[in-house]
Amino acid sequence: MKLSVFGGGSWGTAMAHQLARRGQDVLLWARETEVVEGINAEHRNPLFLTDLELDPGITAVNDLMAAARHGDLWLWVVPVQFSRAVMEELASEVRDDLVVVSASKGIETGTLRRMDQIAEEALGLEARRFGCLSGPTFAREVVRGDPSAAVLACPDLALATRLQEEFSDHHLRCYAGTDLIGVELAGALKNVVAIAAGIIDGLGLGFNTQAALMTRGLHEITRLGVALGAEAETFRGLAGMGDLVLTCTGGLSRNRTLGQRLGRGESLSEILDSMREVVEGVRTTPAAAQLASDHGVEMPITDAVTRILAGDADPRTALRELMRRQLRVES
Repeated sequence: MKLSVFGGGSWGTAMAHQLARRGQDVLLWARETEVVEGINAEHRNPLFLTDLELDPGITAVNDLMAAARHGDLWLWVVPVQFSRAVMEELASEVRDDLVVVSASKGIETGTLRRMDQIAEEALGLEARRFGCLSGPTFAREVVRGDPSAAVLACPDLALATRLQEEFSDHHLRCYAGTDLIGVELAGALKNVVAIAAGIIDGLGLGFNTQAALMTRGLHEITRLGVALGAEAETFRGLAGMGDLVLTCTGGLSRNRTLGQRLGRGESLSEILDSMREVVEGVRTTPAAAQLASDHGVEMPITDAVTRILAGDADPRTALRELMRRQLRVES
């Protein structure tokens, strides 16, 4: 299969490496000239995962249209907030047999759209030709070859199963599914809880607090997912609980790291200025809070993180307010 990977950050690089390692014909599009030159000349990404050697089968380009024309499948790893503009440039290159798989996690601010909705509006691509890859996978560990697992969801199960075969090997095991909405939302919403988990750690609090936060956070994002048409079971699987555990506890998580620094008293602006890669949860959090409000879903953790990010509450006050909420039956 000929694949075009859009996005030369850590995760785009990792997936290009995985697919090339599988023997696929991979062309990676990156905006940064130094990324293209580094991958082609030295099989390394000089900006992201700089110490890891990449499969020599990857070719990189800056030419967006050349990348689009190369692939029978587009693997989309452009950050969600920038995806619509790039897709609109590519609308004329969409063919009748094209399949797009998104590995971008987030909700578009302003429109509150998921990636499948953005692709439909910007590319004219119907949902049956759109898939989502998500799960507990840090880019560095995928490149390193650590055994990992993820979900590949598409409304067309036959297509999901075919893609599952193309992406999987003894390094990465993909499970097929049809709950596209659930897998997309689980991947986006767990970043909100990960920011909160980082804040808890930055405040110096312990395992009791972390466990409670993760459990109630999973309840919360499941409620919103179901209200938006997802299946509750998806949030108990790899794309939900699996990715939530990884992102809330793993030291490689950008969202958790940002939360830690907020908990230690740094300002959001200085944290973001010091980070090279996009922290999707920062933009997804207020979008999730707005979706919850629009659909009458109670999401107290999301609301608290939204206020902290906006500078309307300090972490300790927000946590104290969460602990003093009205008592209730768990289920």
